Amino acid sequence: MIQFLLNDQTVTLHAVAPSMSVLQYLRTVLVQVGTKEGCAAGDCGACTVVLGEVLGEVWDELHPQGQQSALHSSPLHYKAVNACITPLASLHGKQLITIEHLQQGGSLHPVQQAMVDCHGSQCGFCTPGIVMSLLAWWLSVGQGTASADRHDIELALSGNLCRCTGYQPIIEAAQQTLASTDDHFRQQQADVVQQLQALQSDPMDDQGDTGSEGMQQNVQFFLPGSVSALARLLEAHPQARLVAGATDLGLEFTQQLAQPDTLIYTGRVQELTQVIDTPEQLIIGAAVTYSNAQPFLRKYFPAFADLLNRLGSLQIRNQGTLGGNVANASPIGDTPPVLLVLAAKLKLTGTQGSREIAIEDFFNGYRQTALRAGECIESIIIPKLSANTTLQVYKISKRFEDDISALCLAIWIQREPDAGGSDTESRRVQAIRIACGGMAAIPKRARATEQVLQGTLFSTADVERAKATLSQDFQPIDDVRASAAYRLAVAGNLLSRAQLELDQALAPEKLSLFSAVGAVAHD
Repeated sequence: MIQFLLNDQTVTLHAVAPSMSVLQYLRTVLVQVGTKEGCAAGDCGACTVVLGEVLGEVWDELHPQGQQSALHSSPLHYKAVNACITPLASLHGKQLITIEHLQQGGSLHPVQQAMVDCHGSQCGFCTPGIVMSLLAWWLSVGQGTASADRHDIELALSGNLCRCTGYQPIIEAAQQTLASTDDHFRQQQADVVQQLQALQSDPMDDQGDTGSEGMQQNVQFFLPGSVSALARLLEAHPQARLVAGATDLGLEFTQQLAQPDTLIYTGRVQELTQVIDTPEQLIIGAAVTYSNAQPFLRKYFPAFADLLNRLGSLQIRNQGTLGGNVANASPIGDTPPVLLVLAAKLKLTGTQGSREIAIEDFFNGYRQTALRAGECIESIIIPKLSANTTLQVYKISKRFEDDISALCLAIWIQREPDAGGSDTESRRVQAIRIACGGMAAIPKRARATEQVLQGTLFSTADVERAKATLSQDFQPIDDVRASAAYRLAVAGNLLSRAQLELDQALAPEKLSLFSAVGAVAHD
């Protein structure tokens, strides 16, 4: 059984097929067709809806820099997601807001009215999704967790494609909404929080061993609330698929028409959804979304946080998880190269207990991992940068945003400590780690190249020598994203870029055409 709020009404479902998406439920079961189906892959944003979730005590931790407002203390957090790849059963304990609920008392919502006033719609097919993305942004501005500047408006719209109007009138509509300060969603927040807390406190659901039966026997969707309940379910259902944000798994349902027998949702497991910040390391639960991890990464690893801005759209980052990106074991996953150079560890948990392994030992082959039967990733443990260390991250793709990597390269360098000696010696490389995605069957360290650069000053001449060894570390393939020769050439160019950026950072008086250390490369 799952329970959620559909707009302002409680919905209880006893029969939910694991592969049924929120979009399917809205359009085919409820026949609420305001939410549109476009790509069915989470790319176009036509199906965007808004989810309201109670975050409780983690609210201020996730948004430590949020502007103070009357609603900032509210634990209700709104986010835009793609309904086409969001499993219906994952809505348990949440509020689903659809385009049908925006009008109140016969009047358009301020976001809708602004779209009319600014002529932000032509054919209208993409408009409901755009309105919902702007609603999530507008509500977040009111709570102090998003800003009203143009950058945040563009960020809110980054997952919505409009081929008719162009974005300027839509951006003008967003700016016009700032004149409105209230709506029925803000007025009803306290009541919604109480309703959601009541749904989440269902004692049967807290046991984590109840599933939603589908249309046939032995088809189930489980929603455990603890890591121990998750481990028991994995033992009882060894063939079950784990689902967190479903940003990748959902494509199997919509593109390949897969019909899984058993899914286990990790988004309610307490241990997998927390972030622990210690003096030495950052521990990110495997089910923490990119959006919720980003403020912590921004604080300690700015280059890593910048990379996430290019990982899918905002809707994808609101659902996708760091643990899912690692467990997927894709050779073109964006985060594994960064975690490799940061010497991250994974905490793996199962019925036999927990163990930690270096992420470098996790990838055994193309989409093959070191996970044992009945195990899952509980958390990612990332050592913080120490003195004299730098992190640089670069992503190359055909589109700057919302595109898969042709190549992702990360570099971590530790330099000799400055003990009052020569400035030259303080620049010498004491340790270096370089990792690439898209260059092999797995995300992989460039060990031969690292060896060449070890102990050097990381000068132009040193990097030129290191470039020649990249072909020893990697033998990339030709595919639709890039040729092998292109990938090797670009990897070498990125080493040169890293050297020039570091040189500029260490000697800022020198002129440079390159940005500061930690930037993400443009294509």
